[in-house]
Amino acid sequence: MTIDLGTNSSIGSVAQAAGRDQRGVRVSFEFFPPKTPEMETSLWSCIDRLAPLGPQFVSVTYGAGGSTRERTHRTVKRILDETKLAPAAHLTCVNAAREEVDAVIRQYWAAGVRHIVALRGDPPEGLGGTYVPRPDGYANATELCAAITKIAPFELSVSVYPEKHPESPSLAHDIDVLKAKIDAGATRAISQFFFDIDAYSRFIDKVRAAGISIPILPGIMPVTNFKGLVKMAASCQTTIPAWLANLFDGLDEDAETRRLLACAIAAEMCAKLEERGFKDFHFYTLNRADLVYAICRVLGVRETA
Repeated sequence: MTIDLGTNSSIGSVAQAAGRDQRGVRVSFEFFPPKTPEMETSLWSCIDRLAPLGPQFVSVTYGAGGSTRERTHRTVKRILDETKLAPAAHLTCVNAAREEVDAVIRQYWAAGVRHIVALRGDPPEGLGGTYVPRPDGYANATELCAAITKIAPFELSVSVYPEKHPESPSLAHDIDVLKAKIDAGATRAISQFFFDIDAYSRFIDKVRAAGISIPILPGIMPVTNFKGLVKMAASCQTTIPAWLANLFDGLDEDAETRRLLACAIAAEMCAKLEERGFKDFHFYTLNRADLVYAICRVLGVRETA
């Protein structure tokens, strides 16, 4: 993929079209629960900046092994109470008994939350560790979806991996798992971040050919810390194209150029995906609004009244 910001590029075309209308583009944002007062301030600055863009929903992550359970719930509840946003609470079944998970589900419903992102979750040691389900717990996301659906009629999002889940034998197996999650109540899927647009398109084609029709949102990760990205990508086996590595080569001490590149790359990806008919984009914000806000402007997304 080439990055060309001239008037004939896809970014230039998108920006010109954005001046006319929003073209039906919809966005959603992911945040993570803060650990410190300083991170709390940063998160709410991010939310204040992005909320006027009118996202479909915003999600709040759940740490490995359920390590952020209380912070996730507190953040979701504050979003619900203090904003007009529709929060989605991430929920996993790692390292928890079924009764504990069911109690969290009921707690969310009682609090007014109507959307859950149901995930198996990462092992307590994080991505790349060995997952061992508890004998008294839910074994996977399919079982978790079924439990959530049984308790209350939540909107239910699940995850997909365009380049195959690290523990899966094949993409065909992943598609079978997605079908099972839909049968258990899933209504939307959100993809792991990716940079190979052709691979994502091929995955979607296979999913649709299998008769799956639920919305599948491409997950977009603006890259500013390339070394951190490489570490994350290795754990979830996301391909880092050579062109991306070349763009960031030699920029370890040049944060400003990295930020400019991050915005250009993510905006170009979204523009190319839009050309292929994709209209919904889920942004992994990392609790930073500046890049995501700029990319949304390129896509024609504007503040709502």
